[in-house]
Amino acid sequence: MKKIALLGATGSIGDSFFKVYKEHKASIKISFAAAHSNVAKLCELATTYKIPQISFTGIEESSTQRMIRNQYPQLKIYFGKESLLSLLAEEDYDIGLNAIGGSAGIEATFAILNKGVRLALANKESLVMGGHLVQKLRQPGQIIPIDSEHSAIFQALGKHPRNEVQKLIITASGGAFRTLDLAEFIHITPQMALKHPNWDMGAKVTLDSATMFNKALEVMEAHWLFDLDYDQIEAVIHPQSIIHSMVQYIDGSILAQMSSPDMSLPILYALSYPERWQSSLVQTDLIAKPDLSFDHICPERFPLFYLGLEAARQGGIFPTAINAAVEAAMKLFLEAQISFPQIYTLVEKTLGSTTQIAEPDLDTIIRANKEYYYKCLALI
Repeated sequence: MKKIALLGATGSIGDSFFKVYKEHKASIKISFAAAHSNVAKLCELATTYKIPQISFTGIEESSTQRMIRNQYPQLKIYFGKESLLSLLAEEDYDIGLNAIGGSAGIEATFAILNKGVRLALANKESLVMGGHLVQKLRQPGQIIPIDSEHSAIFQALGKHPRNEVQKLIITASGGAFRTLDLAEFIHITPQMALKHPNWDMGAKVTLDSATMFNKALEVMEAHWLFDLDYDQIEAVIHPQSIIHSMVQYIDGSILAQMSSPDMSLPILYALSYPERWQSSLVQTDLIAKPDLSFDHICPERFPLFYLGLEAARQGGIFPTAINAAVEAAMKLFLEAQISFPQIYTLVEKTLGSTTQIAEPDLDTIIRANKEYYYKCLALI
């Protein structure tokens, strides 16, 4: 029986987790679950699946907290970020599944690593912003990635030593605007950007996919997860999303992990590793699938991807600055205060004002993340 701390329980990763949970109840127990502020959904999940404790990090008003506790007297409920970090430090669990969206998830990652248990990681920002700190803190084999791309690489690498790897090839669907005429980008609406052609994901990841910034984040993740230079990590467009990523070895062989696009599979593998559990959740009929194709990522169509790579190579505080700026610009776009092309413009300006800090500690990262977020918002 594997005991799970589930963070981000009400998001798309949480939805996929519960598919796995329902199929493997005999092997999984949920120690506690956390969400930002979706009270109705998390309380329903806690009631349905008899989760003993739940936590909300985004509900701060004491009157609202009292109302929720009164509404759900049968549940043990905690509020606030510090309460969640205490649960992560003190409660009994074997795997911490971190699917908190955005930069808010970084402190939970460090709490799980400090606990010494397995980290099933779906929060990109933990490695993007704090990869140099995670690298020092983690134990060998402690992190199992949940992103489909990094799970694919993890599986394709197996036990091969890194000196046998020529490069990693991360695949990208191309998002919602892979074929849209460039002249139409000025007319892109939030509703258009939130419709991903292949995956059912949360708003942030879907928007990052539309700009291809998510692939820059995934290159940064891969750099830290697999301890390879940026020159050894490539991203290509693969519209069908059947091959989730590949590893090319020094002898010319390429190993790929393939399946229908469904996040329950990498979640299942992160929970079952080093075993594989039998499952009927994801079935892939290769004959019925379309032909597989690959293409370069166009700089004119996806400039934010290449700006993200520049920030990655700069290192230090630059990945934090660009991540914060993208979160802020996306907020402005969703509120219809800027156009889709202006996302890149504001992020580029914010990055241009960044002062390098070569080895930021966690407090500095959290402070800088807030600083550059508001600096980007102030540009309009």
